Amino acid sequence: MNDRAKMAVLGLAAVLVPAGLVASWGSAAGARLHENQSKPAPVSTAAVSEDAYCTPQLKAVVRRVASACGLLSAAGGARGCQPMEAQKVAALSGGDFNALFRPLATRAHILQFDQDKAELDEASQALADEAWSDQRGASFFFVVARASPEGERAHNTALSRERAQAVLKHLEEKFEDPDLEKQVGLLWLGEDFAQLGDEFCTWSRSHEGCNAADLNRSAFVAWIDCAI
Repeated sequence: MNDRAKMAVLGLAAVLVPAGLVASWGSAAGARLHENQSKPAPVSTAAVSEDAYCTPQLKAVVRRVASACGLLSAAGGARGCQPMEAQKVAALSGGDFNALFRPLATRAHILQFDQDKAELDEASQALADEAWSDQRGASFFFVVARASPEGERAHNTALSRERAQAVLKHLEEKFEDPDLEKQVGLLWLGEDFAQLGDEFCTWSRSHEGCNAADLNRSAFVAWIDCAI
C-alpha cells in the first residue's frame, strides 16, 4: 500500500470512529432515558413535623398523661382519666413541670375561673374555642387545671378536677367532634403542684386579673404537636 492509500485509510478512520462513538453514546443515553421513564417516580415521605418545644422531657410527660387517660389504648374510644397524683404522672418538680410549657407561650391559653367556681364564663368559653380551633395538625389537646390555695386542700383538688372537666364538657357540646374523646388529656393539680407564677401574666388569658390567685384559678389549654 503506497503512502497515498495509507493517508486515505487514516482519513476515513478519523471520520468513522468519532461518528461511531457518538452513535454509541446516543444509543446508551436513549436506553437510560427509556429505563428512567419506565420506572415510577420516587415518592417523598414526610417526616413527623415537630415544633422546637417538643423536648424529650415534654414528650415523656405528654406520653404519661396520654397513657393515664387511655388515649394510647389500641382499642381507642374509651376515656380512662381518673383522679391522679400529678407529681407521680409528671415525675418532675412543679417548677420543672411548668418550665416544659414556657416555649408554648404563643400557642397556649389560660382559662380563668372565679373564686371557688368551676363554670366557664363567656370569655373563657371564647378562649377555649380559639384554643381548640388552633389545632394545626396536632393530635393531643392538653388541659391542666389548678386551684388557688384558699380553702381546704381536698376541696381545691376536687375543684381543679371540676374545672378540667368543665373544659372537656364545653368542647364536647360546642364542637361535637367524634375524635375529641381520643384527643383531650386532663390533669388536675389542685393547689399542691406546679402553681403558676407572675411570668404567666403575659400569656393569653381570659380575664384581666393577674395575681397569683387569679392565675391559679385556671385551666391551661394547648394543642401539643409532639409525636409521642
